[in-house]
Amino acid sequence: MTNPNKNLKVCSKGHTYYKSSDCPTCPICEKERKPESGFLALLSAPARRALENNEVNTLEKLSTYSEKEILQFHGMGPASLPKLRAALKEIGLSFKD
Repeated sequence: MTNPNKNLKVCSKGHTYYKSSDCPTCPICEKERKPESGFLALLSAPARRALENNEVNTLEKLSTYSEKEILQFHGMGPASLPKLRAALKEIGLSFKD
C-alpha cells in the first residue's frame, strides 16, 4: 500500500521506506544507530544527530556549551534540554553560563 503524500525511498544500505519530506535520513538506519545507553540514547534522532554533527559526544564536551548555544544546533529543540540537564547533573556538571 502506498501513501499519496509519501515517496518511496531507498537508502545506501538498501533499506526501503516512505517519506513525505526531502530529508535523506533513513529511519531504519537511524534505529540501528541509536545507542543503547548513555546520554545520547535519551534523545530523539534529530537531537542526537545535532550533537553528533557538532562533535558533542561526551557530557564533558556538552558542559562546555551554554543551553543557548546547544539550541542553535540544527535539529536540537527545547524538549531535549531537561534530559541533557539531568544527565549533566548526574555526574556533577552543568551547562556553561
